[in-house]
Amino acid sequence: MNDVVIRAEHIGKSYLIGHQSNERYVALRDVITNKAKGLWSKLRNPHCGAQRNIEEFWALKDINFEVKQGDRVGIIGRNGAGKSTLLKILSRITEPTSGKISIKGRVASLLEVGTGFHPELTGRENIFLNGAILGMTRQEIKRKFDEIVNFAEVEKFLDTPVKRYSSGMYVRLAFAVAAHLEPEILIVDEVLAVGDVEFQKKCLGKMEDVSAKEGRTVLFVSHNMAAINSLCKSAIVLANGEVNFIGSVSDGVNNYLALQHVVKNKVYFNKSTPLREGPKTFAKFLFVETINSKNETTGTFNMGEDIIIKIGIEFLKKAQDVEVMIYFKGFMDAYYGMFSSRVENFYDFKLGVQDIIVRIPHNNFLPGEWSMSLWVNSNKQSQDDLIDHAINFDILSDNNYTDSFVDYTKYKHYGIIGRSSWSSGIR
Repeated sequence: MNDVVIRAEHIGKSYLIGHQSNERYVALRDVITNKAKGLWSKLRNPHCGAQRNIEEFWALKDINFEVKQGDRVGIIGRNGAGKSTLLKILSRITEPTSGKISIKGRVASLLEVGTGFHPELTGRENIFLNGAILGMTRQEIKRKFDEIVNFAEVEKFLDTPVKRYSSGMYVRLAFAVAAHLEPEILIVDEVLAVGDVEFQKKCLGKMEDVSAKEGRTVLFVSHNMAAINSLCKSAIVLANGEVNFIGSVSDGVNNYLALQHVVKNKVYFNKSTPLREGPKTFAKFLFVETINSKNETTGTFNMGEDIIIKIGIEFLKKAQDVEVMIYFKGFMDAYYGMFSSRVENFYDFKLGVQDIIVRIPHNNFLPGEWSMSLWVNSNKQSQDDLIDHAINFDILSDNNYTDSFVDYTKYKHYGIIGRSSWSSGIR
């Protein structure tokens, strides 16, 4: 049981990022003109601008850790910390730029909905395909076949092409295959959030069984600290592509929570802000900030905690029937709700720079990462300034929360996030 099955030594992963101009839409004639200009520039000076818009980004830097056989390890960190990149390296989906990874045994990965499935094949055919990928014989797969089907609860649709499956059916079958076809190492990302409450509990129980009873190793990524605490024995905390902590799961969760509370969550906007649209003729957003009930700027909140949103906005000229809206996106980038100044009967908009304060008492957000988008309009301008994905924040559940295994698919409609109160202040 003390054998090391995963060893990461000085793992690094870099990507080359290309930066484009601020133009959002480009006509065919613009593409042809730009290509001609670029060709002419290269002919005149072959060395000019070759690397002008390329930036090297290190998603992982000097990662070192060991995982022993039978361990249940939680990998936690904010979005962008490098978790998914690390799992792709461990799953042999991508190669590290530097360092070495050593893995002993077969690996089954569940990183996103439909991973490893062929959409044109039926559920039955995909079970045999996945087993073959894992190196199992047809007889071995047949022996586990009934267990997989019973666990996934997709018997009626077994001979239907999986492209017609819902996301929940996809995940149920994918997890059942990954967990039952006897890999030595099981890697599971956030995808279980697609399933319903009972299936999430069922999956966590199965992962605990394959580790405790069968001696297999489990790597589990989640923003749900209650699930991490209940399943895992140890934790690896990633921050900015580096290992911030390795140790017991309780200390790892505390480290993660402490790390999140010192993260400042304030974003300023300018002309080059990504995903920004609108002419900005009468108003433009300057910044957005998330604040807790202690008046601390933070990007992490507990369920039921008050959330304060401060929006800096400049009104350049008078407009009629001004409305400021805040949209929230959650799992799989789906809209979950919105707040509107018009709905809340807030019309205190004045010329110049103004801070708008939106308070969400006892928030009803579900555990996980959320994205906030901002929109200002009037009855004469439907969209004067729109910033999609303006800022992100995390909602954490604690161990005392009794329904921490939530069915996200039930909440894809407006209004689930509750009410808000609006106020303002002139600078």
